[in-house]
Amino acid sequence: MTDAVPTQARQLFSTVNEDGTLDLSIRDVPVPVPTGDQVLVRVGATPINPSDLAVLLSVADPNAFASVDGVARAPIPEALRRFSAPRVGKSIQVGNEGAGTVVAAGDDPAAQALIGKTVGSWGGAFYAQYRLLRASDCLVLPDGVSAEEGASSFINPMTVLAMLFTMRREGFGGIVHTAAASNLGQMLVKHTSDEGVPLVNIVRSAAQAALLRELGATHIVDSSADDFMPRLIEAIAETQAFLAFDAIGGGKLANQILTAMEAAAIRTDPATGPYGSNTRKQVYIYGGLNTAPTEITRTFGMQWGVGGWLVTPQLHIAGAETVAAMRAKVAAEIRTTFASAYTARITLDEAIKPDVIAAYNRRATGEKYLIVPNG
Repeated sequence: MTDAVPTQARQLFSTVNEDGTLDLSIRDVPVPVPTGDQVLVRVGATPINPSDLAVLLSVADPNAFASVDGVARAPIPEALRRFSAPRVGKSIQVGNEGAGTVVAAGDDPAAQALIGKTVGSWGGAFYAQYRLLRASDCLVLPDGVSAEEGASSFINPMTVLAMLFTMRREGFGGIVHTAAASNLGQMLVKHTSDEGVPLVNIVRSAAQAALLRELGATHIVDSSADDFMPRLIEAIAETQAFLAFDAIGGGKLANQILTAMEAAAIRTDPATGPYGSNTRKQVYIYGGLNTAPTEITRTFGMQWGVGGWLVTPQLHIAGAETVAAMRAKVAAEIRTTFASAYTARITLDEAIKPDVIAAYNRRATGEKYLIVPNG
């Protein structure tokens, strides 16, 4: 470790208390000394993803935070406390991914070779000034690519690549995607276009539809429009996209997608009995923008499925060689296909201010927050 690296640094923690409140705090923690194949990264930038909010805020009321002795504190509604019970008394390190500069390394040659490099990685605890990593877990960013440009080099890009991996592995030929104007959705538009994969984009406003058209998307359906269902059926019939990835989760949307898939399917695969078409239809829920129950009314035959989907298990299935190729593709296209845009940059201290918490929890399309721990 060099003299430029401090012995103490700051890190954000999320803690559920026994009294039914949640605290967000910034604490001084020891800076670890890397050994063997480990490297120490000075974190330059780390995004706030929806998956981060689930850990950061748990089920606390995001609009009820108040500053108490330097800590941001909010109540957890009584009806939701059972969901946070396993976390009571535990301080959780937050931040799924980030990027920064390797400032120290263990004596392993692979680790030593990374000193001075800008790298991205994931695995939690990135809302901190320093992060200890294994050299093999680092994605070396191309020369000239900044930590900010590489901060979101894992969650969204690898999710996009894993979606296509799942599609091909399960024998589908196209994808339906919800909340399609998100950063991830924009990446998916660009990547599926490059790969020649049909994509049906479900958005929630005309403005979001216009955004995707500018990126070259051809099949865009606005769920707020009166003609949403007939247009969705037509788009699925044209693309033969019978696999959906749903970031919304709650409410009727998954049911509507399956209904539209069945209506599209029977045009070429007519139902001959009470069980609908023989076309397999699958919706994978990978997010929870709507926390209400998922409503399924079963009006689409019997060849269908609804399930949960996460990127990490898919990468385990894909195997080391495929994942390495995915990571190389992300690095090569970090300024094009897999570029992320941010509307706000905040420090660790700002990340626990009540008004800022309320702002980044809105999860508005096109509003992505970036934490700069050493900024």
